[in-house]
Amino acid sequence: MSDPRGEEKARDFHARSEEEQQAFLTNTWCDNCHQVDLGMSEPREYELLGTIFIEGICKGCGHVVCTELTDESF
Repeated sequence: MSDPRGEEKARDFHARSEEEQQAFLTNTWCDNCHQVDLGMSEPREYELLGTIFIEGICKGCGHVVCTELTDESF
């Protein structure tokens, strides 16, 4: 039986322009510490079910943060 969540497809975050990378790394929201724009480290970009995500570690509390990219994000 196949996984209903789909399969993650790795993408190269570092192929983005430096300006775009910095925007995604600094414009964050952490669900754990409920803070905005603390930033993230260790970015990992992937596509899942047609949606692109950038996931990393919150620079404030160390928990995983995830940004879902929309057409407005590009």
